[in-house]
Amino acid sequence: MTRRLSLFGATGSVGQSTLDLVRRDGEGWQIAVLTAHSDVAELARLAREFRPDIAVIADEAHHAALREALAGTGIEAAAGADALVEAAERPTDLVMAAIVGTAGLAPTMAALAAGHDVALANKESLVSAGALMTAAARASGSTILPVDSEHNAIFQCLAGGKIDQVRRIILTASGGPFRTMSAADMARVTPAQAVAHPNWSMGAKISVDSATMMNKGLELIEAHHLFPVGLDRIEILVHPQSVIHSLVEYIDCSTLAQLGSPDMRIPIASALAWPERMATPCAPLDLPTIARLDFEAPDETRFPATALCRAAIAEGGARPAQLNAANEVAVAAFLAGRISFPAIVDTVSRVIDGYAPAVPTSLHDIFSVDVASRAAAQHFVDQFEHV
Repeated sequence: MTRRLSLFGATGSVGQSTLDLVRRDGEGWQIAVLTAHSDVAELARLAREFRPDIAVIADEAHHAALREALAGTGIEAAAGADALVEAAERPTDLVMAAIVGTAGLAPTMAALAAGHDVALANKESLVSAGALMTAAARASGSTILPVDSEHNAIFQCLAGGKIDQVRRIILTASGGPFRTMSAADMARVTPAQAVAHPNWSMGAKISVDSATMMNKGLELIEAHHLFPVGLDRIEILVHPQSVIHSLVEYIDCSTLAQLGSPDMRIPIASALAWPERMATPCAPLDLPTIARLDFEAPDETRFPATALCRAAIAEGGARPAQLNAANEVAVAAFLAGRISFPAIVDTVSRVIDGYAPAVPTSLHDIFSVDVASRAAAQHFVDQFEHV
């Protein structure tokens, strides 16, 4: 049976991996929507290949170029934030939400409100507006299918189990490229070093988040919303090999783990095929070659981001949205060579300590917090830059 798929963020790493699986699945999928931020050439190429009903470029300055590139194809070309929301509301069987950052929040919320199942690869949306998103899913009856490897692993380990019988959820972390580096040496690392993840092939922003361990803190916030076992029952465990993607311990002391190669096509395939499974071209595990699996507790002295995230979600309200916005600004500044690596988390901490917004009750509130927090983060970035 052919299913309709709306893919938001088609030109990114998750989007490309999703389309690779769609190609391999033959006639199993019909693409309804394709979107990109500003890469008109790649979006047009993909649209000509997959023949969606509509292609949307988020940057309105590229609307004319997209229309020209798709002239004569019969594919509708649209642009801008409102067009993304409208596309998310169109009939489909599954929405793959893979737009990076808070730019993905409005279309993801629109998809959930429309009752669409959402394969969620955009962690910033759930971090910033987790309570609103989960409430929207409950109201419409839609399902959020986590695509992050760790949350997808938890989702798989919970299959057939009951959330009230869970004793602990354990998120595994590779530790990033600086896992054994001293704090003094981390003060001198370069953007090129930070984006060189030892196990995963990812974009620059998420690679830096992995290096600071902010990524794992954001995933803890996500897990708190997706799997409501209580914050005190969600733990982080450093596992350098990235073979075990997460674990669930039940009240009878049985612990289930999901293992797999560090290839994002595995959790993407799990979300695409749910509640079934589909074949992937990924390499199966060769356990004799792997030979050993190592584990260690996270070092929150050298990597304070995880503790910062735990405190933010424990306080709740607007704190996670503040944290996420400040982190996006700080990571961009680091990648541009404006601040040091340790200054990323320091910037986030200063923004959170600077002011406490009211509890958000709408997307408008979330976006207001986002704007204010970005401005505050930019202020601290400017201060660091001139020290």
